[in-house]
Amino acid sequence: MGSQPKLSIFLTKDEIEAAVKRLAAEIRREYQDKYPLLICVLKGSFMFMADLIRHLDFPLEVEFIRLSSYGRGRESSGKIKAVQGLRSKVRGREVLVVEDIVDTGLTTGFLLDHLRQKKPTSLSLCALTDKPSRRQFPVTIDYLGFTVPDKFLVGYGLDWGEKFRNLPDICLLEVEE
Repeated sequence: MGSQPKLSIFLTKDEIEAAVKRLAAEIRREYQDKYPLLICVLKGSFMFMADLIRHLDFPLEVEFIRLSSYGRGRESSGKIKAVQGLRSKVRGREVLVVEDIVDTGLTTGFLLDHLRQKKPTSLSLCALTDKPSRRQFPVTIDYLGFTVPDKFLVGYGLDWGEKFRNLPDICLLEVEE
């Protein structure tokens, strides 16, 4: 890799924490007595999911699914594949998908369609970030942290070739060629 990445803070850890608390309050109002199944989309959503469920004070089940559309680049390949599937029953459950970012909508739309076929009682989406300027497939986000510009973001679970997930802030990534 001959190019050097340049990072600049876009969302601070304090801004992220405030959004997570706000989203948790919204989710608590809806799911307090429902024993929902929360599905974390790996790998990017793991930090968001961990912080989010710490603020949910009711019984819930956590599940993980891993989908891939990026490979190692900065652009989606457009081909979605399930790398790790679900083990929990979805039929008849209140299901909340937890995503780090909704970008083109292809991966999220693929997952939501896949889950709808399993006949949940309800299916909702919580996304920390949304990049609507890149949307190719319509997706409804029920619980949203931030709308972000068409820039490449890393940190707080978001990566670039598996790097930068561990940053506490969400940063803009620029690669100088």
